[in-house]
Amino acid sequence: MPTPEMSDTTTEGVRVGAAAFFLPEQSEPDEHKFLFGYTIVIANEGAAPAQLVSRHWVIIDAEGRREEVRGPGVVGETPRLEPGQAFKYQSFCPLRTPWGTMEGTYQMKRDDGSTFDAQIGRFYLRIPATGAPAQATEPPKAGGARKTKQNPKS
Repeated sequence: MPTPEMSDTTTEGVRVGAAAFFLPEQSEPDEHKFLFGYTIVIANEGAAPAQLVSRHWVIIDAEGRREEVRGPGVVGETPRLEPGQAFKYQSFCPLRTPWGTMEGTYQMKRDDGSTFDAQIGRFYLRIPATGAPAQATEPPKAGGARKTKQNPKS
């Protein structure tokens, strides 16, 4: 099965959508430095609240180099999502090759203390084909990330 351009996965009522875009102004291909931004939307489509506690990313570049990144929360936050709420953020990932993939999990915690891993399906980080239309998403600055919390029903 080919790796999709974007991913959309639901685990125990928590839906995670992910899509990436190339940041040419912040990349230096001649020095094997490629910077990609990505947008994540985490939506609680279940019946119970859930809080994002930590993240685990698996990043693989075009040469098969694998890097795992683990840490608390995302962009400095551990959002708690009531049913119907969503959290959106953007961040970035440097690679040494012009393409790669990302996938992983968010550890989620319920109010009763139980935990589960919400899957982040694999998606591509890659330079667009020559002549491809520009990405409509406004890229984040490499020094930080943008985030919003929203209720998709409003």
